[in-house]
Amino acid sequence: MGTPLDTRPAQAEEVLDRLYEEYPDTTISLSYSNRLELLIAVMLSAQCTDERVNTVTAELFAKYDSAEDYANADQEELAEDINSITYYNNKAKYIRSACADIIEKHDGAVPDTMSELTDLAGVGRKTANVVLQHGHDIVEGIVVDTHVQRLSRRLGLTEEEYPERIEEDLVPVVPETDWQQFTHLFISHGRAVCDARNPDCDACVLEDICPSSKLEHDVDLASGDEW
Repeated sequence: MGTPLDTRPAQAEEVLDRLYEEYPDTTISLSYSNRLELLIAVMLSAQCTDERVNTVTAELFAKYDSAEDYANADQEELAEDINSITYYNNKAKYIRSACADIIEKHDGAVPDTMSELTDLAGVGRKTANVVLQHGHDIVEGIVVDTHVQRLSRRLGLTEEEYPERIEEDLVPVVPETDWQQFTHLFISHGRAVCDARNPDCDACVLEDICPSSKLEHDVDLASGDEW
């Protein structure tokens, strides 16, 4: 019990097989109807729940329709529109700046390359990966959010600590055809079973191959702390 497979690729394959069976319909949980809305939603989702973002964007997307609308918005008004989101003042600034660049440098269209996306204010590699995957059907890597960061360490798939290093470490281990769903599966499992503070190892379909299982081990490999 609680014993990972001999190699990381074998561990990744087994984890994926089980999670695909457990969460057959998992997908992105943010609500959007076009690439700009996707970009805005993902920018807002940093350190904020998707549920909260969807509540806010239901009204936001009805009020602002184009990159011009956001770029020309009053800073204080836009911040007020998203004030239930974490870091709303900074995010309002990022959205206005990113949309100004989209107009000036990309003819009003959300760009479709990693470098162009990450050049936008407030857009890191994680956000760019989501926009590429779900807005442009381009899969360049693995989106590493807090769930992927936590579970990939707990399951012994990586010892790296930071998202970009974790992505670099996972890419050779996870089959390319699974890169997109890898994130959704880990998010679903992280929310349902393997949460940060009190994972339900008794109910986990991965418990017998998890080197962080509370039933068999003393240390949470995600944090390095004792259970």
